[in-house]
Amino acid sequence: MKDPDDQDTDGGRSGSRSEGRRSLRSNSRPPEDITDDLFTDEEESYFDDDFDLEDIEEDSISSQDFFQSGRISQDIATEVEKEPEEVIKKISENFFYNYSELVSTPYVTPEADIPLDFLTLEHSFGYDCKKRANLQLLDNNTVMYIAGNQLILLNFKTKEQTYLHSCSGEGIGAIGVHPEKTYFTVAEKGSFPKIIIYDYPSLRPYRILRDGTEKAYVYVDFNSDGNLLASVGSHPDYTITIWNWMQEQPTLRTKAFSQDVFKVTFNPEDDEQLTTSGLGHIKFWEMAFTFTGLKLQGSLGRFGKTSTSDIEGYIELPDGKVLSGSEWGNLLLWEGSLIKVELCRTGMKSCHQGPINQIMLDEGEVITAGSDGCVRIWDFETIDTADTIDDTGLLEIEPINELQVDKNVNLFSMIKMDEIGNNFWLAQDASGAIWKLDLSFSNITQDPECLFSFHSGAIEALAVSPLTYLMATTALDCFVRFYDFASKTPLIQMKFKQGGTSLTWVPRTVSYSGAQIVIGFQDGVVRILELYDPKGITLFAGRKKILDAELHMKYVFKPHTAEVTALAYERDGEILATGSKDNTVFLFEVEKDYKPIGYFNTPGPVCQLMWSPSSHPESTLMTLCENGYILESLTPTIKDVDDHDVVSYEIQDIVLRCFHFSSVKSKILRLKEIERREKIKELKEKEKEAKRRKLAELREAFGEEELVEVESDEEEEEEEEPLPPIFIPPIPSPILCGFYSEPGKFWVSLGNYDSGFLYHCQFPPFFSDSDFQNQADEPFDFRFLEDTEDNPIQTFAFSSNQTMMFCGMRNGGIRVYILSENDPSLTSLKDYWHFNVHDNNYGCVKGVSASFDDQYLVTAGADGNIFVFSVTSIVVAEKEAKAKVPSPRFGIESEPIPEDIEDPKAYSIENARRKREYDKLMKEVEEIKAGKREQIKALRNQFWKLLAMNKELPAHMQFQRTDFNIDAIIHAEINKKTIFKIQQVEKELAWEKQKYELGLKKLQSRFHDPLESDTVVVYAIQSEHQIASYRLVKPSKYSKLKRPSQSERRMSKMERFEKEGPGRKESIKETGGSVSLQEESIIEKGKKFRPRTLSEIMVGNQIEKIKNVIQKAERAQNKILQRKKEWDELYKSRPDDDYEDPKDVQAIREAQMFMGDFNLKTAPDYKIPEHMRINAAKKEEELGSLDTMAHGKKKYMNKCILSLRDLKLAVIEEIQCLVQELKNLQMSIPTSKHISIPQIPQLYPEEVPERRFQYDEETLLRFKRKQQKRQDEKTDSKQTGSASTSGGGLGFLKMSPGKEGDVTTRDSLSRSSKASTFIMELPKSSEFEKAEPSDVEVEIMKRDEVKHLYMQQYLCNRIKELIVTFDAELHLLRHRKLKLDTKMKLSDLHHVTLFQEMLLLKNFEKQENILQERVNSLDKEEQDLQWKINETLKEMEEKKNEITKLQEQEKALYAGFQSALGENNKFANFLMKVLKKKIKRAKKKEVEGDADEDEESEESSEEESSLESDEDASGSEDDVFDDSICPTNCDVSLFELALQLREKRLDIEEALVEEKKIVDNLKKEYDTCSKKVKVVATNLNAAEEALEAYQREKQQRLNELLVVIPLKLHQIEYVIFGEVPNDLSGTLVFSNHSLGRLQERIIQLQEENAKQQKLNRECRERRKVLIREKREMAKTIHKMEETVRDLMISKFGRVIDLEALQTLSVNTTLEELKIKKLRKELSNAKELRMWEEKIAQVRWELMMKTKEHTKKLHQMNDLCIEKKKLDSRLNTLQNQQGNAFQGPRKADTLARQRVTELVQSQSEKILALKEEIALLRKKGGLILPPITSTQENEMKSMDA
Repeated sequence: MKDPDDQDTDGGRSGSRSEGRRSLRSNSRPPEDITDDLFTDEEESYFDDDFDLEDIEEDSISSQDFFQSGRISQDIATEVEKEPEEVIKKISENFFYNYSELVSTPYVTPEADIPLDFLTLEHSFGYDCKKRANLQLLDNNTVMYIAGNQLILLNFKTKEQTYLHSCSGEGIGAIGVHPEKTYFTVAEKGSFPKIIIYDYPSLRPYRILRDGTEKAYVYVDFNSDGNLLASVGSHPDYTITIWNWMQEQPTLRTKAFSQDVFKVTFNPEDDEQLTTSGLGHIKFWEMAFTFTGLKLQGSLGRFGKTSTSDIEGYIELPDGKVLSGSEWGNLLLWEGSLIKVELCRTGMKSCHQGPINQIMLDEGEVITAGSDGCVRIWDFETIDTADTIDDTGLLEIEPINELQVDKNVNLFSMIKMDEIGNNFWLAQDASGAIWKLDLSFSNITQDPECLFSFHSGAIEALAVSPLTYLMATTALDCFVRFYDFASKTPLIQMKFKQGGTSLTWVPRTVSYSGAQIVIGFQDGVVRILELYDPKGITLFAGRKKILDAELHMKYVFKPHTAEVTALAYERDGEILATGSKDNTVFLFEVEKDYKPIGYFNTPGPVCQLMWSPSSHPESTLMTLCENGYILESLTPTIKDVDDHDVVSYEIQDIVLRCFHFSSVKSKILRLKEIERREKIKELKEKEKEAKRRKLAELREAFGEEELVEVESDEEEEEEEEPLPPIFIPPIPSPILCGFYSEPGKFWVSLGNYDSGFLYHCQFPPFFSDSDFQNQADEPFDFRFLEDTEDNPIQTFAFSSNQTMMFCGMRNGGIRVYILSENDPSLTSLKDYWHFNVHDNNYGCVKGVSASFDDQYLVTAGADGNIFVFSVTSIVVAEKEAKAKVPSPRFGIESEPIPEDIEDPKAYSIENARRKREYDKLMKEVEEIKAGKREQIKALRNQFWKLLAMNKELPAHMQFQRTDFNIDAIIHAEINKKTIFKIQQVEKELAWEKQKYELGLKKLQSRFHDPLESDTVVVYAIQSEHQIASYRLVKPSKYSKLKRPSQSERRMSKMERFEKEGPGRKESIKETGGSVSLQEESIIEKGKKFRPRTLSEIMVGNQIEKIKNVIQKAERAQNKILQRKKEWDELYKSRPDDDYEDPKDVQAIREAQMFMGDFNLKTAPDYKIPEHMRINAAKKEEELGSLDTMAHGKKKYMNKCILSLRDLKLAVIEEIQCLVQELKNLQMSIPTSKHISIPQIPQLYPEEVPERRFQYDEETLLRFKRKQQKRQDEKTDSKQTGSASTSGGGLGFLKMSPGKEGDVTTRDSLSRSSKASTFIMELPKSSEFEKAEPSDVEVEIMKRDEVKHLYMQQYLCNRIKELIVTFDAELHLLRHRKLKLDTKMKLSDLHHVTLFQEMLLLKNFEKQENILQERVNSLDKEEQDLQWKINETLKEMEEKKNEITKLQEQEKALYAGFQSALGENNKFANFLMKVLKKKIKRAKKKEVEGDADEDEESEESSEEESSLESDEDASGSEDDVFDDSICPTNCDVSLFELALQLREKRLDIEEALVEEKKIVDNLKKEYDTCSKKVKVVATNLNAAEEALEAYQREKQQRLNELLVVIPLKLHQIEYVIFGEVPNDLSGTLVFSNHSLGRLQERIIQLQEENAKQQKLNRECRERRKVLIREKREMAKTIHKMEETVRDLMISKFGRVIDLEALQTLSVNTTLEELKIKKLRKELSNAKELRMWEEKIAQVRWELMMKTKEHTKKLHQMNDLCIEKKKLDSRLNTLQNQQGNAFQGPRKADTLARQRVTELVQSQSEKILALKEEIALLRKKGGLILPPITSTQENEMKSMDA
């Protein structure tokens, strides 16, 4: 398949090139060495290592030129590492690869004689319908799709298939077609898979793209020109790669996202833009040149308020926007990386019911295909220009056309067919079909055509006919399909409610024609279908088209409660066994129409059933359970037992042998390891032995000494590693499949840990008491299976002669083992043929089966594919061209079809039997209960008879009621049980009760509670007139709630000016209130008043005198200031020449606004007055007031109607009493004179609707009976809906007989009863003796008769009067209500108008609020700035005043110092220089600011004061003097005063500098604010104009609303030739009041005009007079100024400043110093007095201390005398007793010492006291503490 001209190139590239690639990938790029920068979010360029650098010729080219030429710029090429060793040339355009060298081929064991083409693919039934974009069109007749490991090219007209196998052998990930349909690409799966681009139609591999992802590709797409290819990978890298596929080079590469990516496409209009979508994201990519090269820059779409969604379908629009679908079926329009708008259908319905899987743009229309099976066409312009209109972000649009393909269709992708003149599309249906759709939407549009239909999803079971080439399959898509795989034709299909899970063909021993199959389903149902050829049935007229095959349902039964997983017929066909996941195996007797035999339980879910083959002596059933248990049971004995006698189908006496598989894989591996080590050990021993022999030979040749070193070099034996441990998996490995080998022996295949082997097992002997759970059995033999460690055998099948074993693998492969004949032990299980057919990831082989003649092999996988292979053999029999469909049985067309079991909750056979037994038992129990109840009823009746007999007895003979109680305890116990049962029932029904109560509350709150009053219809009694009340709902939210208005509009400047008045100039902003500090201190309340001293009086008088002088000067100054202020105000109040009176301006404005000019609201220059501006809040208030008014009127009318109903009730009540009286009267009147009794009026149900909700126990019982009757009817009827009765509604809610129609009250009953008793007393007299009446009696009777006749007539007239009066009242009220109805209709029309206006205003409200808030913010900003300006001006004025005060203080300082100097002081100049000297002082506090400000402050502080002259300044600079020493003969006090005043001057100057600086800053701030005010004012005017324009637009939209105004003909004054015109669109509607006001206003304006002209003339005359008076006043002022000047010159000699003269006051500084001196003297005198008092106090204390010391001296003297006496006495005693003792005692010695020490201490104290007295007598003596001797301290310590 290569071009002849390129033989050398092909030879170098097809073989060595691919091998070089593989070696490069294996050597230089290990699997873990993956460059991280290729997977970052910042996308970078990628180039292969062998990129051809010689192709780069230009320095810089545009990206468009790059994509067209397939080259890169020189800037990017600098980053590529050059490899001079390997330079790859440009690939020739005529170069092709060899397909046979690329494609993966079957694997055959090396020594086997199995041919590679052992199995040849003949046909495929199915495709991966759930793989994205798995339907591509190559030409008008050929489509291609992926089916497992095959790429199938299907001619859908001839239905021929062409196959391309996967080159990797691990599956195909995605496919794509070149825009020109000349190439198609196949992106594979596997380890670093390839992308192979094939030429079409030659199908030769053209290019191979390598290393684009790690595991698999999920999508590929060509750009519009076809020179670039984009691919995206799957987990784990999700790499997006842009390929220059012609040169097999990756251009750009990056990581697309961190989750699954579904799709990648180029923008059709711009190749530099791409889009990817996937799990919860959409991403927009752009190729851009940067300084580091060409990069892919991605922008992740942000969902914002919209819920995050998986994006399946999208389309790039020409203007760069992207339209995508969503999970919930709406369309999302993306602009940039944000959602511009979400599109839905009218009524907030989604565009599709479910995800939108594909979006296409075709001929100016947007086509969407969804999972709901609909194709909808949308207008492109509407979508492209769509934008949001509210906060929801939704826009409602409707499709142009719509096509519903079919039910249960899930459109996954669509592709257009290139047929001229037609608009045909092919659609991929995820439900397994391929559709042909006609989207022309014309009169000749064809219906959707299903071209092919396959299974959707995993195929669960497969079976082949034992007689012909027929095949049946079933899957979870609920279909059962039949195929003729020899002729490659699908025959027929049938759909059920549940999916099929197992299937087997009925053996010929049961159905000889091979026409029956058995299918097990998910819900546990087993159905037996019969296939037949309908052509063999007699044709009837009107019969539909005859198909090739038809199905007949023969049997339906449900043996299980879970899905049926296994079906198996006994070898003789007598028994059918079914297994299920409900852990049961059910057996049926086939001959007796599948009568149930019974079932037995299994220890786990059943996965396979297999009967022993005919070669075994006994027929046994092997049951394989998923959890490792294998059971064997003998064929049960079939007993002829009546079906009604069977309580349960469980087989109790069945004999089961169990094999509980225990893992032995670890042991097998251990044994293999031991064997391997033994072999290695033997080899080592042989090597050592050889070495020893060699050494021995060398010893003989060279001697022992020379061979010592050689012997020492021998390696020591290495320590052996521990053997692999014995491991048993904690969770048993699942059993996948198995089959019998010999009687009691079998082979099994397991998954998970124990995969990789076939295990040969044997059932242990049967023990009746054995426990399956504790049993652990091991296989006795095994067979190793190559390459099945993670790929176990999933299913088996054997050829008819048992020489071929077909295995279906988990990874979708097929393996065929060639066996020897009669080899149950599988000793020949070695050679095999293996080929991957189904998908390697999800294509597990579910079924494999050979045809009856072993010529075909059929496989079915979980990927939904069915493959048919032809088996190559030595002798090839002639194959049938077509399978033979079984002929129909006789009478099959007339056989009744059994009732199908469609309800998944239907009872199984066992459960139905148990339910029947339970019902039977309950029925017997109920019969026993009924008998007991009858007995109790008879006893109860007998008891009531006894009670009645007891009651008839005399009272003294009657038994008490308690005497009948046999035992009170029994009654108490019964009552207790009854109460307990009631409580139990209440508990049981508590949930139901609460549920229905909540339901009732919800219904009431939804339907009844909103009603304020229901409709009450009151009927007239005699006529047919009626009046109905209004069905009144509670007031609406508009009348209850006051919606917060929009942001209130601030008044404009002119409006504020008008409101505040022209004279107000104060600031608007409140400053929080300033707190004025009190100047005078507050005297404490607790301070005591005392008489003032002379000094205080002197100081006070001096202060008062100074105060008076100062106050006089201040009053004069204040008077001058007040006069100036008055003059200023007078001048300010002077109006300008163009001044206008505010009253006139206001009047003009009012006239413009309210008077005369009626501008139409439709005028373009109409300006909405402020009071007429409306918003949604005001409109809601207006709507609420209208609702409130209407509600009030309706409520009042309802009240009147209810009063009328009450009147009718009273009338009926009175008529009932009158009728009763009339009846009583007529009993005493002859019948011939009776008047017909009027009929009593009745109340209709419509008149008392509230009684519908009243019920009692009888009503509930009636409802219960009705419900029971309905339930019985439903049970009896086969069709649903036949149970509905004609009654319906709330028929059970009938009033009880005592209540129905009874409207009488207790009073009426009492009155009627009294009347009846009174009248009934009359005939009672006749009950006595009936003697002949006398004449008097006859007369009395006549009188009574006349009286009764009168009463009869009176009562009848009274009844008629009541009826007529009521009817008249009803007629009047009805007339009033008709008028009110008219008004209410008008109010409803007005309500509609208001509601429309409110909706419109709400649409405008948001933008209006924005504009209004902008106006308000600007207005507030302007006010703040104006307030700031005013505050700045105020502060500047205050600072100027402070500067003036400081300057005045400086003047006063100099003036005071000058007066202190006096006249003719020779040191005046020196002292003045001292005062004016400039000194730099240390600043008292830190000054904020930078260095420049500090320098400026220093310069300003050095400025001269305003009073210093230039001469003084120059003198101070030239002369140098010392101001630290006072000159001789100079007054020191004046020198010190000069120094003090200089400090004060410096303080004043510093303060002046600071104040001037603040003033400058304030000026700058003022200028800044003034500029801002101008800008804000401009913006404010613009905002107000925008708001006004928006108001005008809103008014125009309001004008467009239609308003209904009912008019009568006399109200229409617009007539033409005396007739009302047909078109009234040009008319205006005015109220009569407004028209009258306009006419009156004309007259008023004429009068006002004349009045204003007269006033104008008067004002002109007044102006002339004022101008003349002004001239005269100016002359007078000039004369008075001349007079004042002359007086001043004559008195003072010059013109002086009178204001300065008046404000002249005393020298305050001097006076303050004098007062200070006086106060100091007074304080010193006070202090002297205080010290004198203190001295006197101390003298007094001294005297008291002296007296105290004298007293102590006297005491001491007395003690001394006493001491002497004691001493003399002691001496005497010692002399007398001296003889008795020879020596002095120690105690006496110690006592003596103590006394001596005491005397000494007392004498020392006396001396100390004397010295203290002497010191105190001296003035200023210092008192020291008394001196304590050491002896005294020691004595104190001893005493202690």
